[in-house]
Amino acid sequence: MTRLVQIQNGALSSVAVVEEPRLHLLGEAQSIYELAESADLTSRPLKSVIQERLASKFLDYDSIYEGKSEWRLLPPIHHPRDAASCLVSGTGLTHLGSANDRQAMHGDDAAEETDSLRMFRLGVAGGKPPPGQVGVAPEWFYKGTGTILRGHGDPLDVPPHAEDGGEEGEIAGVYYVDENGSPRRIGFAVGNEFSDHAYEKENYLHLAGSKLRTCSLGPELVIDAEFESIAGRVSITRGGDLLWAKDVLTGEKEMCHSLANLEHHHFKFDGHRRPGDLHVHFFGACALSFGAGIKLANGDVMEISFAGFGRPLRNTVRIAKAGIRPIIVKTL
Repeated sequence: MTRLVQIQNGALSSVAVVEEPRLHLLGEAQSIYELAESADLTSRPLKSVIQERLASKFLDYDSIYEGKSEWRLLPPIHHPRDAASCLVSGTGLTHLGSANDRQAMHGDDAAEETDSLRMFRLGVAGGKPPPGQVGVAPEWFYKGTGTILRGHGDPLDVPPHAEDGGEEGEIAGVYYVDENGSPRRIGFAVGNEFSDHAYEKENYLHLAGSKLRTCSLGPELVIDAEFESIAGRVSITRGGDLLWAKDVLTGEKEMCHSLANLEHHHFKFDGHRRPGDLHVHFFGACALSFGAGIKLANGDVMEISFAGFGRPLRNTVRIAKAGIRPIIVKTL
């Protein structure tokens, strides 16, 4: 599989192919977006564009990954001209684990079936339609624009108004909309769809607001990965000691929706097919430390890995110390 990273050294940005334990730099490419745009405009496969731009320069991956180099890892996708032209979104209730956590979160009576569990069962019944047919719509949510994306080693923020912040270890799809308005999948990346589960628990209608947080991708973007059954691991470390860990599974075989159905229901909206836009779409988590009764603290380290998707994604929780201040709106 072809695995790409985006790296930066001061004002200099570059793209590299992962060839463990080194990074093979590409020439004439400052972003993966540029590679996707070139593939679209020249009607060539993305892998061909990547191969023809390989340079003769290599960098040590270990030092960059550990933050000991002048180069640093960026999120493995961004829009180089306009961060607002990258839409970050996600799909929930795609895994049994997430449905059970939601049921426990919002059901006062264990025997009472919540709207969340009912929606999960709708996905089980109709989320994998035959080829050429449309299945039931999944739960969909908006996270923000490209400004909220963070990379490996970056902190994920719990803002002053938030109740909490918790990891959601999953895979995200990365897409480019071509000049004809057709979505094209660039690849997949490990993701932490960081959310405010405590706020959501107060009322499931808070789901929309609970998702408006920074989130992370990477460190690598995998161009030609399969999305069937992918084993992973999510862990929380506090003060250097392991606090919680869980082996997880994702991919179509582990979900109640097919990838094609999730992609259809995201891109069926005209506004999601604007030529030149990027999309990052999270496909859902199957386990949360919040579901195990854990409240993340400032400085906790979240680590997420999936087999075949490169090195683990690691981020630190950063909780804002400032109190809530009213946002004052003035008349023009």
